[in-house]
Amino acid sequence: MKTATRLKFAAFVSQIALVNGLSAPADPGNGTSKFNVAPNVEQKLEDRLRASSEFLQMVNVIPVTEQEGAVLGVGVSKSLAGRTDTSDGTRRDPQAVGNADEKHRYLCKKTNFDWSMRYALLDAWAHRPNFQTLVRDDILAQQALDRIIIGFHGTSAAANTDRDANPLLQDVNLGWLHKIRTDAPAQVMVDGALTVLSDGTDNEALEAIYVKADVDLVDESLDNATDAGADYASLDALVLDAKRGIHERHRGDTDLVVIVGHDLLDDKYFNIAQKTGATATEQEATDRILASTKMLGGLQAYRVSGFPANAVLITKLSNLSIYWQEGSRRRRLVDEPEYDRVANYESVNEAYVVEEYQLAVLVENIVIGAAPARPDPA
Repeated sequence: MKTATRLKFAAFVSQIALVNGLSAPADPGNGTSKFNVAPNVEQKLEDRLRASSEFLQMVNVIPVTEQEGAVLGVGVSKSLAGRTDTSDGTRRDPQAVGNADEKHRYLCKKTNFDWSMRYALLDAWAHRPNFQTLVRDDILAQQALDRIIIGFHGTSAAANTDRDANPLLQDVNLGWLHKIRTDAPAQVMVDGALTVLSDGTDNEALEAIYVKADVDLVDESLDNATDAGADYASLDALVLDAKRGIHERHRGDTDLVVIVGHDLLDDKYFNIAQKTGATATEQEATDRILASTKMLGGLQAYRVSGFPANAVLITKLSNLSIYWQEGSRRRRLVDEPEYDRVANYESVNEAYVVEEYQLAVLVENIVIGAAPARPDPA
């Protein structure tokens, strides 16, 4: 590290110590000892992290004081109106609100957000007066993206994570989709009706939900599950059908949305673009459709980077939460000359929460195209 860079690094370390209420290190050029981030700094970091992601601004990011407990969403799941004759001494018994069962509890697990920067890169950036801010903002943006990826792909919380084996951070924490699959399997669609051969036996190769126009659709009244070409003619039809899984209290809510990956939604609008006529009026109409708010099944569609390519999630954005435990963020910034780098060791306890399972339907294994031909029975 160049002398000028080391001086800036020492000033950076001293500033971190100052804002966290710590005494300045005797030799700030060597970094800091491990410390708990001050509450006001902790909240500012969380605010900046959330501000770096449009999606995180739309879901709940909530500080909690305890590492585990009941979820915070009120989730009124029963009617409240009623009447009790108290003349004979019978007490009125108010309905409990909120979700107190074991499936509606959270456990914040420690997540490390460690990073390092080699001396050569620090030297290259050090001449920029705002390089500290640039580094901070880039790191926060990646932390925000990591949180989203974990929410969609996390299936376990391993003691030692393996980035190579789990590139989508599957082993960092239990994400939203995993919790729906595990705690509310009735809210998950993973298979259509085209799952049998003509002899009535299961065919695992057909375990998917097929979406294709201009083919025979499966119809129970026609008993054609063995030779129909698809389950649905369009993604819109699939979403309309899946929406029936939302509890009737919420099915008509105007803030229900569909979370979807880029490719799946593009398939719908690609077909519209392909059918554009040659006239200027037809082309203008197509342009307006492509530029308009994207919809699926009458619900606003949100394309979120990192969402599984073959799935959709119907819910309210306010139904998805990330809890982080106050006072759990720890940090150490240190110079590591043996590796020619500066390293930041940072951790925070956090949990991914679906506030109300009956307000979510997850559809997976979506295949755009007709089902493969079924072999004749032997």
